[in-house]
Amino acid sequence: MGKASILIVLKVLMVLICTGWISLWLLKPTNFWTRKWKGAEASARDTVFGYYGLDFAVYTFPVIALAMIGLVYLNLQPWEHRSSVEILAVFLFILFLAWTFYKRISQDFEKLTPVESLKLDLWQLKYLRVATRFGLLAEACLALLLLPILRGLAVFRILGIQFEASVRYHIWLGTAMICFATFHGASTLFIWGISHNILDEITKWQRTGRIYLAGEITLVTGLIMWITSLPQIRRKRFEIFYYIHHLYIIFIVFFLLHAGDRHFYMIFPGIFLFGIDKLLRITQSRPETYILSARVYPSKAVELILPKDSRLRYTPTSIIFLKIPSISNFQWHSFSITSSSTVDNHRMSVIVKCDGRWTSSLYDMIQAELDSNADKMKCIPVAIEGPYGPSSMIFLRYDSLLLVAGGIGITPFLSILHEIAAAQSSCRYRIPSRMHLIYVVKKSQDIGLLNSVSTLLQNHPSQKWHLKIKVFVTQEKQSGATVGEILSETSQVQTVHLGTKGPIYAIHGPESLLRIAALAGIASIVFFVFVICFNNIFVPSEKKSVHSLRVALSSKNKAPKETSPSWIADILIISSFIISLACTTLVAIILRWRKVKKEIPLVSQREEKAKELGSTETKGAVEEHEVHFGGRPNLEDVFSKFLNETDGSNIGVLVCGPESLKRAVASLCQQKSQWFNSRVQKKKPYLSFHALNFTL
Repeated sequence: MGKASILIVLKVLMVLICTGWISLWLLKPTNFWTRKWKGAEASARDTVFGYYGLDFAVYTFPVIALAMIGLVYLNLQPWEHRSSVEILAVFLFILFLAWTFYKRISQDFEKLTPVESLKLDLWQLKYLRVATRFGLLAEACLALLLLPILRGLAVFRILGIQFEASVRYHIWLGTAMICFATFHGASTLFIWGISHNILDEITKWQRTGRIYLAGEITLVTGLIMWITSLPQIRRKRFEIFYYIHHLYIIFIVFFLLHAGDRHFYMIFPGIFLFGIDKLLRITQSRPETYILSARVYPSKAVELILPKDSRLRYTPTSIIFLKIPSISNFQWHSFSITSSSTVDNHRMSVIVKCDGRWTSSLYDMIQAELDSNADKMKCIPVAIEGPYGPSSMIFLRYDSLLLVAGGIGITPFLSILHEIAAAQSSCRYRIPSRMHLIYVVKKSQDIGLLNSVSTLLQNHPSQKWHLKIKVFVTQEKQSGATVGEILSETSQVQTVHLGTKGPIYAIHGPESLLRIAALAGIASIVFFVFVICFNNIFVPSEKKSVHSLRVALSSKNKAPKETSPSWIADILIISSFIISLACTTLVAIILRWRKVKKEIPLVSQREEKAKELGSTETKGAVEEHEVHFGGRPNLEDVFSKFLNETDGSNIGVLVCGPESLKRAVASLCQQKSQWFNSRVQKKKPYLSFHALNFTL
């Protein structure tokens, strides 16, 4: 079977699994599904698998299988991003929520019966049912909540959506979940208050069924996490947001105790994949490595040089997550890679803008080493996750490129420029015939971040490279200065070569996609085996109640109550999950240590000094670029001129910077694309827009 045939088979399998899982969610609120599923669970009780094995196989495993097959597919061929599919998925999910609520509440109102213990009026009973069904909407959001923030096992990569872009769905789903859950909890408390039973109900820990106290703990924990994740707190007090967000463990455990194991299997796929992904990332970040050297820019930015395995390849605009234990043992921060793996075989670099508390601590640490006269420099150990990035270089598919950067948003474009320069020298790829870089900064000293590509600008004249840079300095007024002159003025980049201790471990990157898929399969099998074994050992009463359950179903009576406390099944799920994660982690550690190369060659001092010397040569070809002072660029004028110069070609627009800049560029792209598409009468998009994210 050829590669094309394998890809077709994998794609068909993914479509079938996805369609089946969505159909399951759509059918779940119907009476038809309820009758059939009760019968299926009754039949499963006769077998060694039990209802818990059936629930895992039907509700949980399809998403895990989809992730595994998707990774195999991506290993063979990258999946291109389709914004239309993304929009359609959001629209269908909203329709699904409306359908679920309508179907559930209409059935509830048809068979509404008074609850003797509560003594409620008809409207109060209806309101209580509405509140209950809002809890199911929160459950649906929770089922998808963790999928957008997966990195190695990223399901969203199947749609071509990278981690930086998919995070917004985590935010939207989390906000919707908290809104639904808050209405569910507050309305339930309101009804309990009306019935004068609030003190009895609020502290109740039932033997079977829904545990109210666990639900209250879940809601309070979720509200605390959501409030501390608001932009006003997250941006100013990142540490508070970061640490409190780890309460998700308490949130998930108490949700399980509140909702029960049958409901938990519906939302378990995201939790299962997240747990594996988290442990794989921890394994990947071991052993720690060291910062080889650092370069301090006048704009209070620091470029970190890290060791990289020569076999590691990543695409431009990729990011890494970095932890420096001497600053914090728990905080991870993401940064765009500014180097190219095509150019640098043994080194990787990132530029950090030092504005926050964590980054300022890093700046002070590097600055202290520069100011010291010690013979032996300090060692700075670091842990690295990644790189994570697009599976293909989308910018090479365009005839012309327009890059728009604001402030530290220039960092992903530096890696693009390095890659394009390398491609031009080797003639391996077809590169864009025309490129414009619009760079907006507040102060002229911020232009110094272009210092890392000044050698490229020097060695590749704009006539040969077809690159034009226009810099706009918004908060300074000056006349007659050129990019080369400003780079010369701001090129006082200080470099410090840091010390090392023991062997230096290179950054090897994540495990291969095939290995990650295999590890997910191992974890699934281990969980399935242990949850079946535990239930057969600790919940033997399930088998004894089969006959009475079937009699109840055939006579349309209520099923017999469980003889064992419901929380026992919940504890067995948690135990099985922990064991599956432990076994998977053990296998991952073995694979990791087989992959890690003990020592790597250090970059020689001569090579480092040559790089520094080359980076200060900013005359000649650099003078061909423009710098403007005293205002922001007229983006509409910039777009119009660029589009007129490239009439009839396929244009890619990439933007990275503040949200206001992204929105302005996106709006202009939409306007210009419609006008030029109609003018040149092209069937395919004339103007393609991509927004890149960055971390300060």
